[in-house]
Amino acid sequence: MADMEQALNAASGIIWGPLTLVLLLGVGVYLTVGLRAMPWRRTPRAFRELWTGRRSEGEGDITPFQALMTALSATIGTGNIAGVATAIALGGPGAVFWMWVTAALGMATKYAEAVLAVRYREVDELGNHVGGPMYYIKNAMGRRWRWLAALFALFGMFAAFGIGNMVQANSVADAVGTSLRLPAWATGLAMAALTAAVILGGIRRIAEVAAKLVPFMAIAYVAGAAIVILAKLPAVPGALATIVGDAFTGTAATGGFAGAGVWAAIRYGVARGVFSNEAGLGSAPIAHAAAKIDEPVRQGMIGMLGTFIDTLIVCTMTALVIVLSGGWEGGQTGAALSARAFEAGLPGVGHFIVTVGLIVFAFTTVLGWSYYGERCAEYLLGVRAIMPYRLLWILAIPVGAMGKLGLIWLLADVMNGLMALPNLIALAVLSPVVFSLTREYLARPAAQRRSP
Repeated sequence: MADMEQALNAASGIIWGPLTLVLLLGVGVYLTVGLRAMPWRRTPRAFRELWTGRRSEGEGDITPFQALMTALSATIGTGNIAGVATAIALGGPGAVFWMWVTAALGMATKYAEAVLAVRYREVDELGNHVGGPMYYIKNAMGRRWRWLAALFALFGMFAAFGIGNMVQANSVADAVGTSLRLPAWATGLAMAALTAAVILGGIRRIAEVAAKLVPFMAIAYVAGAAIVILAKLPAVPGALATIVGDAFTGTAATGGFAGAGVWAAIRYGVARGVFSNEAGLGSAPIAHAAAKIDEPVRQGMIGMLGTFIDTLIVCTMTALVIVLSGGWEGGQTGAALSARAFEAGLPGVGHFIVTVGLIVFAFTTVLGWSYYGERCAEYLLGVRAIMPYRLLWILAIPVGAMGKLGLIWLLADVMNGLMALPNLIALAVLSPVVFSLTREYLARPAAQRRSP
């Protein structure tokens, strides 16, 4: 067992090392330049598309709005609370700047993923619209690349059980156990029952729950953070200056903080940014492929907002609370650091904001990733795999809640990183398709584009 953990640690260090991080950023830069910064220029337009996307306008299973909420249910999770804190604790405040860079470039990546997902989706035997990297690799890159599509589906199917299920259940059990003194088995069973009530109804029920829960939880969490930030408003410019300055100079050792160089800020900022918003991993396009929409570019615009909302809004709020509190210098990390920072800003209430946020965020992540893993299993094994996969998913939740997940976490981390490689290759190869579809759509008269 120790040898396996050592091997997985080594593999994780390689997969999430400089090569992959450079590849993720490189593809983001390439797509941003190729799209002439369209994701940045069209962000207001994208929010209008999202508003009109509450209604169904084409072939598909769920509304464009529900598709984004389903994707956000999987991305707005523990990474927005514990992940941001870990990045700051290990890389210093400068890591936040590199999270922003990752998100800014990741908008183009998410856009391209959603465009290709809608363009190359299929209808399965049950009449469901299915898509994602495995389908745009198979349908756009030809038969000789099908092995790459199968690899993505294989990695995604197994990664989902770790990062999207057992790890999340363990986080919830720990938070509930600390706050309410409930045993892990009780939390696991309750979470499994709630999950079963949703995922057994398929993508439509998942989307309905996500469309109600995700906006509520995101707004509530951001509002709590905003109260803390407003209470220290005069110090905000200094906090922002610290974030930007430390991104290029590193952070000196202070208090319980061991100090971090520029490379540490880049490494942890980029890695945690990708972990949080999943731009380039290929998970979100699986949800966007189910949208009731006939224009890939319109869904691409909606899809890119996932990165904007997740990292540039939610993660930034967490980061500002932590930096303003000064608690990152005390040697704590993860959710404990976030809870301490919120409690410092809102005594008696702050730690409850983090606890409730962590529980709800983790639960919605379980819902979103159940769909991702299911679609990967369906691609490899056919529709007959859907119900067994759902049942295994439900059974894995209490196991994760009660277990020691060191090995599971490492395996999930490796599989999650491996998912990105086939997807990034596909995005690079199929980028001319994305550029062409974008130019053609934007060149049409506004009426033909069905502009909101």
